[in-house]
Amino acid sequence: MREYVPGMTANRRNAHGVCIDYLIRTEYRLPMLHNRSVPTDTVLPHITYKNLAKAIEWLTATFGFVEHFRYGEPVQGAQLHLGNAWIMVNSERPGRSSPIELGANTQSLSVFVEDVEAHFSRTVDAGVKIVEELHETEYGELQYGAEDMEGHHWLFARHAHDVSPDAWGATITNPE
Repeated sequence: MREYVPGMTANRRNAHGVCIDYLIRTEYRLPMLHNRSVPTDTVLPHITYKNLAKAIEWLTATFGFVEHFRYGEPVQGAQLHLGNAWIMVNSERPGRSSPIELGANTQSLSVFVEDVEAHFSRTVDAGVKIVEELHETEYGELQYGAEDMEGHHWLFARHAHDVSPDAWGATITNPE
């Protein structure tokens, strides 16, 4: 007899007849294991580009990301990192577009770098559109904002000061 798990539907199968009731498989109830393909201790954003090959080349040359892996021919996706900041990049497909195709910005991505001043200088020298000059924020970050060639908004920062959120007007809703 199977163990009941709230929310499960017994014996659900996909179009190929494979059981998809992962909720009842005991190996999925073990502690999270380490997977070298997907970091688990961070949010891993997936960013869409119309011209993915060009975007990978641009992100590595301009912002200093390092390509970890890519897949597909032509390339359909890749994982990149800058220090401990990891991202996935993927190509457009129905229902997934870059900001330049949408005509709107969809998010901002914050990446922490040790030498934000040098990173800013390199970005300016590369002719990148700067949307926020290098400055110190009221919440203790030294940061700048830039827009990539397909309209994604990037913030690069480093901690300048340890500032409590309530010191600059935020309300702490869940103290640790």
